[in-house]
Amino acid sequence: MAPGSGREGSERGPRRYSLTSGARPQEAEDPLASYEDPQWDSFCPQKSYKSPIEKSQETFTSKASFQSPPLCLSYGPQSEKNWVLDPSGDDYYRWLLVMVAPITYNWIFLISRSCFSDLQEKYLFLWLALDYLSDLLYLADIGVHFRTGFLEEGLLVADPRAIARRYMGSGTFRRDVASLLPTDLLYLWLGLGCPLGVRANRLLRSPRLLEALDRTETRTAHPHAFRLLKLVSCIFAGIHWHGCLYFALSGHIGFGADGWVYPNTSDPDFGRLLRQYLHSFYFSTLVLTTVGDTPEPSREEEFLFMSAGFLLAVLAFATIMGSVASEVADMGRAEASFLPEHDPIKAYLGEMQVEPRLRHRVNDWLRHLRMNRKMIREDRALRHLAPHLRAEVVSAVHLPTLRKVQIFRHCERSLLEEVVLRLQPQVYSPGEYVCRKGEVGREMFFVREGQLAVVADDGVTPYALLREGHYFGEISILSIKGNRSGNRRTANIRSLGYSDLFRLSKGDLAEVLAEFPSAKEALEAKGREILLQMGQLDTQVEAREEARQREEQRRTEVLQQRLDALQTRLARMLAGLESGALKLTLRLERLEGGSGGEGPP
Repeated sequence: MAPGSGREGSERGPRRYSLTSGARPQEAEDPLASYEDPQWDSFCPQKSYKSPIEKSQETFTSKASFQSPPLCLSYGPQSEKNWVLDPSGDDYYRWLLVMVAPITYNWIFLISRSCFSDLQEKYLFLWLALDYLSDLLYLADIGVHFRTGFLEEGLLVADPRAIARRYMGSGTFRRDVASLLPTDLLYLWLGLGCPLGVRANRLLRSPRLLEALDRTETRTAHPHAFRLLKLVSCIFAGIHWHGCLYFALSGHIGFGADGWVYPNTSDPDFGRLLRQYLHSFYFSTLVLTTVGDTPEPSREEEFLFMSAGFLLAVLAFATIMGSVASEVADMGRAEASFLPEHDPIKAYLGEMQVEPRLRHRVNDWLRHLRMNRKMIREDRALRHLAPHLRAEVVSAVHLPTLRKVQIFRHCERSLLEEVVLRLQPQVYSPGEYVCRKGEVGREMFFVREGQLAVVADDGVTPYALLREGHYFGEISILSIKGNRSGNRRTANIRSLGYSDLFRLSKGDLAEVLAEFPSAKEALEAKGREILLQMGQLDTQVEAREEARQREEQRRTEVLQQRLDALQTRLARMLAGLESGALKLTLRLERLEGGSGGEGPP
């Protein structure tokens, strides 16, 4: 087999970049899906115009299936039997959720089975079955590690040999192997009554649990609530371990030996397993929360245990209070990122002694924004996203609303994406004027939600009603020929209730329309129609403009003809001057030659 062909060639030849589905890389068949040239831009032909989303994404075509798990770029030897998990994909996350069960099982039940002998003896066969089932999952997790790709230079490595070398050379592999050592053989020496001492190495797989919690925190729609739930779970786990150790210490000292240890288990009321656990859990809750009276210790072991418990309680209390305060602050900070802050505005109104009526209007407006979750700072909420992601998010949120606007209903998507990135949300209160007749127009508006009225100068007489999908203000910011009002507003627009609008500035509109002349023509045509109905359009301006252009063209032609005539005359003069200079030179040469011949020999 020749080098570079078949399977052997794919391993020895240059790396081939292919568009695969992350979970199952497929053989690249399309020229755009597999190529040898390392220069990425060579396969990115430039178009006449691209929207922000199209600028940041290149379109590739291949015969691979474009379904979940998400697409990813990968490289390495490709084959039909080769499957590799994307560490950021859904399948990998589902496996992490599966691994939460055996790790949590070992953390909760190893200590309880070791401290409560009745629990271990009563359900011995169930615990052994669950132990070895968790071991099988641990073993499968090692296999998953051998099939989990990693990123190198931004691409997912799908070569199993490269993945294996990287995993086996890491500390994770050594920790995973240590967590599966056959320590159960120690049962032959220690007996079946101490599973924690025998299987403590299973707790070394805890980083996998932390990874699953971190992934869930980034995927959940309520990260703050999840963090609080995780904190409460850690508190319960700490109380659980402390309670189990308390019961074990009581057994070591002797049940009922004093008032601090657990009562004598010979008493039927205190001999039940559930009562033993609940009593120990309650005692540990009192110690770790320091909210109730606990029996006074009388032995050295009891003093040491209580001291350690109090120190742990102080540390836990500080951690809990700090975490809760941090979460509350983060929740408030996240809300303030797109909602206006009440306190600075109220403080300013009070300091400047604003009249109560206006202050009441401002407070109603702020209250409306918070109650209805109206965002007016979307750019701040999405500022940490990459430009193309921010463009996709904004388009997904506002593009359906923008398509309801009549002038944009049949426009191409790239135009809508350009417009939607420049829209600024605005919220107006009942009775508030959006614009007044005669004002200088610097922006146009799109109605997102609510109702507005076109009213007369008295502010009462209605002319028209504007609803969702309508727009206004474009006349004053478009340079429409014949507009007698110039860049002044031609109508009074007043909000009837709370109205959500999109504002588009004059500069942003000019940038967009420069790339889309057809949309500019549609806007100008609509503006001319409105001006004509209002009697503000000079219909003769186009004729005068054409006459002025013809006159300027005639004058330009005359000037050009005169310039050509002057150039011709100048050329003739230069030619005559050169001819005269040549003749003068020849005459001087003859004179000099004649005078030299008549002199003495």
